Amino acid sequence: MNRLLLFSDIHSDWKTLETILSVEADFYISAGDQVSWARGLDRCGEILRTRGEKVWVLPGNHESASQIAAMCERYGLNNFHERVFQAGNWNIAGLGYSSPTPFDTPGEYTEEQLAERLARFSGLSPLVLVCHAPPFETGLDRVRDGLHAGSKAVRAFIEKEQPAHFFCGHIHEAEGRGVTLGATRAHNVGKKAYLLELD
Repeated sequence: MNRLLLFSDIHSDWKTLETILSVEADFYISAGDQVSWARGLDRCGEILRTRGEKVWVLPGNHESASQIAAMCERYGLNNFHERVFQAGNWNIAGLGYSSPTPFDTPGEYTEEQLAERLARFSGLSPLVLVCHAPPFETGLDRVRDGLHAGSKAVRAFIEKEQPAHFFCGHIHEAEGRGVTLGATRAHNVGKKAYLLELD
């Protein structure tokens, strides 16, 4: 049994991050937006370092890939962006950044760039996919009635590949929501976090 503790969008709420990390798990996965506008990454690294090599980090839209890579190197963490690791028989794949936002944040890809990077994970099974961006027009990207802000590329990948589990963040209003997309159980984890147990 492997226990994965997944969370996202801490946005410098260090007390909440410390509470999340107090839970025992085999892997801790941060799905992006540890901070806002890339400010406070050293403090974040100091806290994440308490779980050391068990920690895997994605850049959200508020951090660049190079900033997260530097933080991981400095604090002994694992850069999860565009990477896959194994947990028992499971493939755990990660992709950071969001689809374009109105705010011109540091970590944004076009839908084409997201699709190109997700394609590297095609055929992996069984798969747990973790992205910062939620799938478009689902309960996971709903900002309010009639307004969805997720990624069409992420949704297309999930519908085609049907990973067993999918996790994301980005849209704070959907924090804690779970949906089923075909055979995929999908969650927007946010600060509420989610503990996944894999046989």
